[in-house]
Amino acid sequence: MKTGSWLLAVSVAFSGLALSGDNPKVTIENRPKPPAPGQASTPRSNIRVDTQLVLINVTVTDPLNRFVTGLEKENFRLFEDKAEQKVTHFASEDAPISVCLVFDTSGSMGSKLSKSRQAVTQFFKTANPQDEFCLVQFNDRPELTQDFTTNLEEIQNRLTFTQAKGRTALLDGVYLALNKMKKARNTRKALLIISDGGDNSSRYTESEIKNLVREADVQIYAIGIFEPIHARGRTAEEMSGPGLLNEIAEQTGGRHFAIENLNELPDVAAKIGIELRNQYILGYSPSNQERNGKYRRVSVKLVQPKGLPPLRSFCKQGYYAPIQ
Repeated sequence: MKTGSWLLAVSVAFSGLALSGDNPKVTIENRPKPPAPGQASTPRSNIRVDTQLVLINVTVTDPLNRFVTGLEKENFRLFEDKAEQKVTHFASEDAPISVCLVFDTSGSMGSKLSKSRQAVTQFFKTANPQDEFCLVQFNDRPELTQDFTTNLEEIQNRLTFTQAKGRTALLDGVYLALNKMKKARNTRKALLIISDGGDNSSRYTESEIKNLVREADVQIYAIGIFEPIHARGRTAEEMSGPGLLNEIAEQTGGRHFAIENLNELPDVAAKIGIELRNQYILGYSPSNQERNGKYRRVSVKLVQPKGLPPLRSFCKQGYYAPIQ
């Protein structure tokens, strides 16, 4: 990507943590030949990596909430627990991704299922052949109705026969999806939640899910379909729904899109698909090399390019250090 070649599109951030090396000190010893009789054997071959590399995915938007591409490494300053870190790795490429759709099939979704299916179709139009997807549906309880597949028709066929019934176990659906993502084959991972209300049937609590989200290396997007605030019959769970989805998404560097007009659903889903394809990846070796398992807060500041309006960045709020 050349400097000055600016492309504006809509996107959000996906943040991840990978442990490998920042120009790591790697020692590789060849397999020794068998020792001659009477000679001492040589040490066994081994590979040792002495440093860790943290990868943070960043989204940059302009005042109109359009994604900004074309930035260089020099446009980013990265901080861990308020201490500035040296960015040693930089990329802005579209790598394969594993996505789990978390799809609400509770009774209140009856009139919204058609547009929700269309939203999934539009989201899939931005997919790459190397991407993989799975489907978790939830009402009274969550269910993995389609394991990871690269065949998008399999998921769409599952959704075709979906019926709306029961209550809303949203948190349990997120829990099941996050656990499924542990078996994803791609390094980049994301959830797309489509739901019309807050939780009223889960076994897991908000605090348990929020802690799980902080630990997971998964970016979360959420499309919340909510009745207007002044609408009659809006339950306490529905009132708290937008705040719940927003908090879960923000922790991962993702965002929550609250909509009241069903016709907006497909377009919002398509925008999220584009957002997944437009991100910057910053890598650094932490100055704090302690392996104590503690949570470390991460933030990114932009060095404003000349000739552009004020820009804003989004990234994951932090990560847990590895344990020795």
